[in-house]
Amino acid sequence: MRLSKFNELMNDEFGEQYASVLFRDLVLRDLGDRTATACIAQGEDPKDVWIAICKAESVPPERWQGANKNTKKRHAE
Repeated sequence: MRLSKFNELMNDEFGEQYASVLFRDLVLRDLGDRTATACIAQGEDPKDVWIAICKAESVPPERWQGANKNTKKRHAE
């Protein structure tokens, strides 16, 4: 996953300001008790960071691909 997609998913799910707080401050147990900022800086795949944030924040799995994917899928049915 590209970092730009990661940022898009974060902002869509949490809003720009709260996404920034989570990125900077949330400690991710699934990724060695590091923040998302540290994980990305240390070369962790943004997709793995995104999934760890989703789990930590109890985001339903159906939203892990982003809001737009789910919306398009519903319209197609």
